[in-house]
Amino acid sequence: MTLAHPWMLLFALPLAFAAWRLLRRARRSGAIRFSAIARLPAKTAGWRAHVAALTPYLLLAGLALLVVAAARPRTPLAHEKRSVDAIAIAMTVDVSGSMEALDLTPVGEKFSLETTRLAVVKKLFAEFVEKRPDDLIGLVTFGGYAATRAPLTADHAALLNVLKGVEIPSIAVDAQGRAIARDEQMTAIGDGLATALLRLKDAQPKSKIVILLSDGVSNTGAVEPDEAAASAAKLGIKVYAIGIGTKARRTPIFGTDFFGRRVVQYADMTFDEQQLKSIAEKTGGRYFAVNDRAALEAALEEIDQLEKTQLEADAWDRWDEHFASFLLAGALLVLVAVSLSMAAARRV
Repeated sequence: MTLAHPWMLLFALPLAFAAWRLLRRARRSGAIRFSAIARLPAKTAGWRAHVAALTPYLLLAGLALLVVAAARPRTPLAHEKRSVDAIAIAMTVDVSGSMEALDLTPVGEKFSLETTRLAVVKKLFAEFVEKRPDDLIGLVTFGGYAATRAPLTADHAALLNVLKGVEIPSIAVDAQGRAIARDEQMTAIGDGLATALLRLKDAQPKSKIVILLSDGVSNTGAVEPDEAAASAAKLGIKVYAIGIGTKARRTPIFGTDFFGRRVVQYADMTFDEQQLKSIAEKTGGRYFAVNDRAALEAALEEIDQLEKTQLEADAWDRWDEHFASFLLAGALLVLVAVSLSMAAARRV
């Protein structure tokens, strides 16, 4: 049996001192000299006197049991070693205007906000996170500039909440701080990767990876993609690059008409697949070409299988708690002691 809060036993010290004082007082002789003993009544003390002498001990015993209950005695039901997969992952997502493209919409489905590239990526990334409960995962987004949305964390519920709020800004700024409209937004792949590396550099797990997802050409930013890839290689951080989107130049995407209503338009989109391949190769990672939802799901599933670091961890799965019995017994003794004391004092 172990105690969850052993420091609570310190409250037993004043109880021990009170018990010592009671025992010391009981040992002292309270008799007086009286020669005519025969004239004394045969029964000198009534039940009230005996109860009055007993109640302090009952009270101390009850309080001692309450102290033990507060320390939470418990017995482990299972103590085992288990293997866990724990790595550090920086999810790095492109949020430039082209991520509103609708080319990942399944055949037969209508175009909607739930079928944009970004919406599909968010949904599948959330499923990926849920499959890796022991990992430290962070979120970096980049468009005209890079930003850390969530640092590395094991609180995946908070991470997923942040992921839900990731949107393509209607008005953004580029690396120089200039305002740019949605359809003119640029893609700073190098800055996004560099920001992810900064988050991973001092992470505890030995295995560290970046999942870099982009659908455009790196055309802005303070850091060149090749420079960021070289830094990742020096740090021993693999980059798994995912190029998302079809190679067709005419791509459906949401736009606005003359009246400001959201409509589907077709736009020419560029895609630098070679850049993403180069980043992955330089870091020892892999490149995945994704042109539909199933391909993106398969890419994330393969990454999940590739990056598994086995760690041994102690697992105390369940405890058998014993505090309830001590709490009940202690409360009962305290109640009995107080009731007897009141009865002996003729208050009841």
